[in-house]
Amino acid sequence: MRELLVLTGPWLPVTSFLARLPAALAPTGTLIMITAGSGIGNASLAAGLLWVGQAVGGPLIGRIADRRGHRGTLVTASLVNAVATAALVAAVTTGRSLAVEALCSLAAGLTVPQIGPLSRVRWVALVAGLPGERQLVARALSLDTLLDELGFMVGPALAGVLAVGTHPAAGVALAALLTAVAGTAFARHRSAPGPCARSGSGSGPRLLSTPLVVLLALALLQGMVWGAANAGVNALARTLDDPGMAGLVWSSMAVTSSVAGLVVTLRRSAVRLTSLLRVAVVGQAVLALPLLSVHGLPAAALAVAAVGVAVAPHLIAIFGLAETVAPAHRMGEAMTLLGSGLIVGQGTAAVAAGRLAATHGYPAALGTAWAASVVAAVVALLLVRRARFDPPATPGPAAVAKGSDTVVSSP
Repeated sequence: MRELLVLTGPWLPVTSFLARLPAALAPTGTLIMITAGSGIGNASLAAGLLWVGQAVGGPLIGRIADRRGHRGTLVTASLVNAVATAALVAAVTTGRSLAVEALCSLAAGLTVPQIGPLSRVRWVALVAGLPGERQLVARALSLDTLLDELGFMVGPALAGVLAVGTHPAAGVALAALLTAVAGTAFARHRSAPGPCARSGSGSGPRLLSTPLVVLLALALLQGMVWGAANAGVNALARTLDDPGMAGLVWSSMAVTSSVAGLVVTLRRSAVRLTSLLRVAVVGQAVLALPLLSVHGLPAAALAVAAVGVAVAPHLIAIFGLAETVAPAHRMGEAMTLLGSGLIVGQGTAAVAAGRLAATHGYPAALGTAWAASVVAAVVALLLVRRARFDPPATPGPAAVAKGSDTVVSSP
């Protein structure tokens, strides 16, 4: 990783982590904050609107960043999002109506600055043209996925600790502060790319190529695995009259995913991203089998942790392949679109699995998570082939740089 730190300096990964932490901190914090004030029904609505806003606004922010550059786009999004998030805190703590809370939640979701996806675009731009470009891209995207996983491990836990130790709104307030400070610092870092070059005719490769649609489908299915499994864990915890344990059980997935991401990031051997994707997705379907026989919280923690082993390698492969197949001038839009796929899958599966759990019990929700992992495995085995994901032969160094989809990483 020393080569990457030489390019950016040691503070960029730190700033990037702090800037993306609100994406994991705010949803859990919103649930805690509004539940404490007006109940789980209002809290679920607000958190749902937060996710919907992010899924809709993400690709739009990615497109603007591609066209106008990252610095101005991310500074604006960070500051506007901080204001919207602070307005949500104010609306809840001053007893405003549900409509006002919902509007603030939607605004906060729409303006999330998309640090994770655009950080991946930044790394691709930083290493472009350097010796060993493909290896550097692979290491950088692996590191970035690891930062995401660490954020989703720390964020929910931090929201809970702050709520218990200080105030139910403390987690969301911290998310607003981090977005304003760390988001702006990340946006203004010297590594921020400018507007992407576009063809003079305005035409070029379309965004939704067949390979990118396959990746989007896998992202959607991965989100469904998360959403259904999370709903099942929460339903199990309620059944056992211990709802507070659901977050701790769920965090076990982030722990094992972070470890797996670190292993992939530091591994010395080479593996093609298409192979890594197939192995990770099929492995997840196998590792998810214990979800079908869960009968207690310890067993649920172990089952969820097993699924986590495949998560980070899966995401590393998805975003790495997106870099090879998406048009260079629309890379930000492609990365944020995949992020939105994860969010949409998670939200829709959480709702559907929650209803199944209410009618048929928590095994139905956990079974839905396993079924989604099986469908993902079928898609990966049938549609993820190296030939499909090799970019078309076009002249110029970009085509040469994208001619191999290998992951080669070393410490």
